[in-house]
This record gives sequence, C-alpha cells and structure tokens, in this order.
Amino acid sequence: MKIGILAAKTGFSIQTIRFYERKSLLAAPERTASNYRSYSEDALKQLLFIKQCRALDMTIEEIKLVLETRANPENSCENVNTTIDKHVDDIEHRIAELKLLQETLISIRSTCDHDKKVKECGVLHQLDSIAEACSSNTDNESQLIC
Repeated sequence: MKIGILAAKTGFSIQTIRFYERKSLLAAPERTASNYRSYSEDALKQLLFIKQCRALDMTIEEIKLVLETRANPENSCENVNTTIDKHVDDIEHRIAELKLLQETLISIRSTCDHDKKVKECGVLHQLDSIAEACSSNTDNESQLIC
C-alpha cells in the first residue's frame, strides 16, 4: 500500500510515518518500479503498535527499546517491564509537579476578587511579585515558577 493509504489507516500523517522510518521504528519499505514506497500489512501493524505506545505517552527511545525487545520473542521481557516501571515513575513525578502548579495557580487566583480594575488586580500584582523575586534570586530551584 502507498504511504497515503497507510496514513489514512493509522491516523498518522505522512511526515510522521517518514519520521518513524528515520528513527528506525519502522523498517524502510519496499519501492515500486516508479520508486514509490510500498508498505506491507506488517508495517501497518507496526505503526498501530507505535500509535498505542504513543497513546501511553511513551518516548521514542522507550518505544524503540520495546520494539527491539518485541523483535526477539524468546528473550526475557525484563527490559519492557523496566521501561514501563520507569515510565510510571516519570508520570508520578509529572503529576506531583502539576499538582504543585495547580496549587500555585489557585493561590495566585485567590488574591483577586471579581470586577476590579487592572491596576488593583491581585493576580497581576502577585505575578509581578513573583517575577521580581525570580530576578533577584539566583537560586531558581527553590521557586516553582522561576
């Protein structure tokens, strides 16, 4: 099948399919006599597998490792388990950061009542204060927003 048909069947753009080829997640396809790419059903299955991995927010490197492990069905799957465990840890870390961000935004938002003039806006004053503190503080790791 041509790349346009493959793109339609997978929901990936043609550029994304070519990107996955360049990253060696997808084998280079056969070429027709007129030099068009010709993809097999295996390529379709591989792209759908990659799509599932991307839906799980896996990185290109994580997908590559999973695909390499998958290509050797008699080997141990410990690499896959380790990859998924690390991915879960990364997600937990991002969730904690997002919760902290949410708390910060809620706190900033609570500084302003409705229907104030811009010059009296607590949110804008709070953001100005944070920006000022960030510019005078060289230890930016101690502050969430800096």
